[in-house]
Amino acid sequence: KQAEKAVHQKKEQSKTKCRKARRRHINLVAEFNHRQRKNIWLETHIWHAKRFHMVKKWGYCLGNSPTEKSYRACYRAMTKHCLLQDLSYYCCLELKGKENELLKQLARICSIDTGLTFQEASCLSGRFEGSLNLYRADRYPEDMLGPVTFIWKPRDGSENRQLWIWVHPALKQDILRELKAIFQCTEPEEICLTEPVTTPIQEEKQMEVLMSLGSKRKKEDKDGEKAVPVKKIIGDGTRDPFQFYSWISQTTGIAISDRSMEILRYRLIGPLSHSVLTETLKAASVQTV
Repeated sequence: KQAEKAVHQKKEQSKTKCRKARRRHINLVAEFNHRQRKNIWLETHIWHAKRFHMVKKWGYCLGNSPTEKSYRACYRAMTKHCLLQDLSYYCCLELKGKENELLKQLARICSIDTGLTFQEASCLSGRFEGSLNLYRADRYPEDMLGPVTFIWKPRDGSENRQLWIWVHPALKQDILRELKAIFQCTEPEEICLTEPVTTPIQEEKQMEVLMSLGSKRKKEDKDGEKAVPVKKIIGDGTRDPFQFYSWISQTTGIAISDRSMEILRYRLIGPLSHSVLTETLKAASVQTV
């Protein structure tokens, strides 16, 4: 009886292999995609996860406080060098349409009494970024929605303009709802998905890779190529991946798009910020036909 009992209680051998096999790129990407189902990771998540205490807020996994004393180092970087912050969790709302129509309706949710507006000349040209407080339509000074920052795309000779509004994820739904109301935007007929369309064969391969984490053999497809999973961004922390993310008005022609997690945003603080950008970014040669 003891022998039979021992046979039933025998645990299955663990399928997890050595650390070298688990740290392969093909296994890491599949595992990272699996772990982002509930809380979205930023592009700098791995760097922060090794050095910060992570918290789950607004559908994202963000670094809250450093694991070691680095306040003096951060202060030194801000005052003498350069400090970079990842603000990609901020939501970006894109507006497209005629400039006059955009300014006419946007004037209803802000006031010149609080400072600059969307019509500020320096911001309207696209040279500078502006910030202001938004209110519900025609309700100033009551029913404040929250602070936002915005930047216009420089003019290209056409009357159509492009505007990006950056909002905090906690305020996104209220502000998006108000923008859709003032521009009379409705949902499109077809559902737009942020995930790339995959065939059943590709989905089966991805599931095989995910289930075989740590296997020593490299998975190969029929063509002999390595089946490496692609890093996916499934929506963002403030919307479901199967919801609409683009709306258009049939009367004004204004289009509103949710570009959250599609445009990365970083903040550089310090006297050497411009030098860092100059050394990092290289201007591309523009060829006109």
